[in-house]
Amino acid sequence: MRALDILDFSAQTRDQIYFNVQHFADRRQAQAGLRRAAVTITVFRYNGEPAIILTRRSGRLRNHSGQWALPGGRIDEGENVVQAALRELHEEINLPLDHSHVVGTLDDYLTRSGYIITPVVIWCDAQYSALEPNLDEVDSIHAFTFGELSRGDSPFLESIPESDRPVLSMHYGDDRIFAPTGALLYQFREVAICGRETRVIDFEQPVFAWR
Repeated sequence: MRALDILDFSAQTRDQIYFNVQHFADRRQAQAGLRRAAVTITVFRYNGEPAIILTRRSGRLRNHSGQWALPGGRIDEGENVVQAALRELHEEINLPLDHSHVVGTLDDYLTRSGYIITPVVIWCDAQYSALEPNLDEVDSIHAFTFGELSRGDSPFLESIPESDRPVLSMHYGDDRIFAPTGALLYQFREVAICGRETRVIDFEQPVFAWR
């Protein structure tokens, strides 16, 4: 794997991300009793720079309302990870894509709320103005640019009395995005942008995300 030299939205950047993700030995988790889910780490152009599509979950949702998230959800019966990720992307933010946009997958992440999440990396030429939130699930759509993702003050690690593992978060403007979403964003940065084989499964989530 190789680090990106220039963080621009170009065929060269796309090809390097594809190379890094494809040469990363991603790990699956098989634990009985946990539900399977897929999320998308979707790279698109935002103000001339590559960025990842980020959402703010609807405040009307029963679980994890108002939290930062990547488009995604539970894998339905008969679906595979990629099919579920593409369906959720269409349903949540009105972005219809097919398998040709899929770059690959990163490590599964186990959540305290009982899910195994598989992140699916996607590259597309979507226009930000064409993205439309499904207000039953998503309050708003945001862009997490590669420049912001590469900030030197991320990730932020902190100790909590409830766990012997550090809680991970990524800075986003004046806010922080906590694991699991923060952990998936961090691994994408390390693998796809920096060309490093970094694992994130041992990073903790904040207590408010345990439910």
